[in-house]
Amino acid sequence: MARTNPLQFIQQVRSEVSKVVWPTRREVMLTTVMVFIMAALTAVFFALVDVLIRSGLQGVLSIFG
Repeated sequence: MARTNPLQFIQQVRSEVSKVVWPTRREVMLTTVMVFIMAALTAVFFALVDVLIRSGLQGVLSIFG
């Protein structure tokens, strides 16, 4: 493994970081809102699935219980 001079390492890190394309404030806000909307839709979906499974099990148990 080749040893790198600390100054050379810092220069390499700075050159790599300069290549990064950072998102704009609008892109960050838009994707954040989209994540919250998708999380809410997922929560509603699983709540409905839970209600359906619970009512189905209660129906089955009332018949055989």
